[in-house]
Formats: sequence, structure tokens, C-alpha cells
Amino acid sequence: MTTNTDRIRVPADAAADHDLISDFVTMSTFGATPAGGVERQAATLADGENRRWLAGWLVERGFTVAYDRIGNMFGLYELVPGAPYVLAGSHLDSQPRGGRYDGAYGVLAAAHAMDRLRDHYLRHPSTARYNLAVVNWFNEEGSRFKPSMQGSGVFTGKIELDSARATTDSEGITVEQALLELDMLGTSDVFTVGDHHLSGGLGVASYAEIHIEQGRELDKAGVVMGVVDSTWGANKYEISVVGSQAHTGATAIADRQDALYGASLAVVALRDLADEYGDELHTSCGQLTVYPNSPVVVAREVHMHLDLRSPSDDLLDEADAALSKAFADIELKADVEIQRKFAHRWKGHTYTPEGVELAGRVIDDLGLSRQNVRTRAGHDSTNMKDVVPTVMLFVPSVDGVSHAENEYTHDKDLISGVDVLTETLARMVEGEIDP
Repeated sequence: MTTNTDRIRVPADAAADHDLISDFVTMSTFGATPAGGVERQAATLADGENRRWLAGWLVERGFTVAYDRIGNMFGLYELVPGAPYVLAGSHLDSQPRGGRYDGAYGVLAAAHAMDRLRDHYLRHPSTARYNLAVVNWFNEEGSRFKPSMQGSGVFTGKIELDSARATTDSEGITVEQALLELDMLGTSDVFTVGDHHLSGGLGVASYAEIHIEQGRELDKAGVVMGVVDSTWGANKYEISVVGSQAHTGATAIADRQDALYGASLAVVALRDLADEYGDELHTSCGQLTVYPNSPVVVAREVHMHLDLRSPSDDLLDEADAALSKAFADIELKADVEIQRKFAHRWKGHTYTPEGVELAGRVIDDLGLSRQNVRTRAGHDSTNMKDVVPTVMLFVPSVDGVSHAENEYTHDKDLISGVDVLTETLARMVEGEIDP
């Protein structure tokens, strides 16, 4: 495919590409693990160090750094006084022993893209309609504090601010405490989206995010860019299986109320649901905590985090009902109580059609291969697409690996992704997608 140079605002630059990879190497040192991944869960010291590095990078290039009341981090650059902002970014926090690309690449890509646009519009000021903003969303992963996508959830009004700030980790530390210790908790809102924020915040025109695919469709097909046109729906649950503590040797099997046994049956029930529905339903138990977790004690309580995902909202509702019936059967069989609550849920939806079309044109103009992709994973764009025009882009992940230390994306794909993001954002800044 031939590049359409007449339509490209910010052409590729070898020096800028070198700087991108160099900065990614530097950023990957924060919370680095021996096996090549990173561990910087939300609002930990490693996450704070990475945030401070990014803040310094942005300030050096003329951006103003600000934090909102849930710790979302913004780098702001005003081109058109009083105009709304085009936001781009992702998240810097990781899973335990996670990969160095997931989320972090999207933040750095947005920072580099916005800096290229800053330079471009200083030389061509009359063509810009909107301002520039980089965002690092707080606690996208949901590993230290639940639920996931917490910062963007609060930002879009899907998660209540006070509840989010009061959320505790396994040590009893609240989100508010953790962010205050890092000095990264704002006292007011930076942006206004809808009517749930304080008045006086800045306006948002649109949002874009780039991410590794977290699947292997692009890698398998040898395609450089993915344009996300829709997302699977998801139900995430926090479960407590409550039994009665007893001696493992002295207590007869018939007399036990074994919470771990009940939890094990729940894990199997989840897998049975997935087997029943096939590729149209994904299920998992991603976290399980046993109390008192002693080798000679029948467990009195197990806390679990479960999820159901499907491209069909109707099938998701059907699976939810089937899970409820399975829980009722387990309560009888194991003589336990299962307490269930939603931690987070979202419906399957399409992304902004105009954004999908715009990204496709950009990729074609840059002479790159592309295909549309439906994402099974949740991203901050999952929240943002419901309140402002949103573009979501993917670059290939080798073998589809993610949430693991061996996560890997080739440098050339990282570079291509930033080129596409930069050009997409340029057209958004010039008003090709209006709020």
C-alpha cells in the first residue's frame, strides 16, 4: 500500500521514533521485574515514580500537569483558549508481575503524539480547533483496588467518587490514603463530563487510546493496526463463600461447612458455563483468598473475584441467571452461604462509527495494513466511548500474550502505532469528529 503524503499532517521522523523507543526503555525500569516485566500496581511507590517521571517529561515540553479527585493525571496544552480538549492516553499501573506494554505504551504513545502535535500547531496555529491533553487513568487494572477501570469510571460518572476513594487494598489502605502519600490527589475536577462533576471544569471534545491487542488476531494475520469497532460486555463479581471454621482432623466430613469446598465448586461451575456456551462466553476466577488459610483448619470464608464476558448482552444475562442457580445448588451441597455483589459491569457496545471510519482512513493514508477488531478486554475507552466520541486502536502483541512478564510487541509496531495515533489525533484536533 502506498502512503498518501498529501493528507498527512505530521510525517514520520527517525529521531522522534528513536526517542519513543528510548523513553519506553526508560519507563520500563520503574517497577521492573527480573523476568522482563513490571510490577507497579496502582498508587504504589513504583507507580508513583513512573508518574513523576512522566510529569517531568510533560513539563519539560510545555505541558501543565494536573490531578483530579480520583488521581487521574493530565498533561494539558492550550492551543485555542477556551476550547475543549482532545484527550489521549491509557494507564501506567500494572498487574502483579505484569507486562511492560499493557497500558504504559498507550500513555507514552499519547504523550509523544501530543508533543508532535504541539510542535506542529505552533507552526500551523490556524488549523487547530481543540486543545491537547494526555491522560494517565488511575487504577485501570483493578489488582490493588477493585474495581478495574476505576479512574475512568469515576471520570465518566459510572463509579461514585466517595466510594472509589474509600476502597481499600488487602492491607486496609484506602485509595485516598495511597494517593495522598504520593501527593497525587487533586482537590477539584480538571474536566467536566456530563452533569456529575463540579462546574467549571474543562471541556472534552473527544478521546483516543492505543493499546497492545491482548489477543492474537493481528499477530496471527500479520496485520499492523487494529481498529476497535465494538466491545464484549462483562459482569464482574465479588463473592464471599461463608462456612464455619473447624478442625480438619477432628471434624467429620458430614459436619463440615467448608467454604473452600464451596468456592471450588463455584470455580468448576464457572468453567462448566464456558464449556456449555463455547466461544460466546468467557468465564474466570481471577482471585481467591482463603480464611484463615491454615493447613489444619476447615476454611470459614473465601473471597473470590469472578467474571463473565460475552459479545451478546442477552447471553450475558442468561449466563448470570445460570450462575445464580449454580450458586444455589452449591449452597445446598456444601452447606455454605454465597454472598454475591457486582463489582463492575458494562454492556457490549459499538465504538463511535465516525471514529472507526476516521482511523481506517488514517491507516490507509499511512500505507499500513489494518482490520477491525472486537475487544474482549475492558479498557478505559470502554467507559469513555459512552460519553464522548472515542477512537480505540490496537498494535499486535506477539502470540497475544498480556498480563504476563513475557508480553512483547515489536519496536516497529510501537512506532507505527504512534504514527497512526498522531495523525488520528491531528484530524480530531481539527474537528473531523465533533462532540
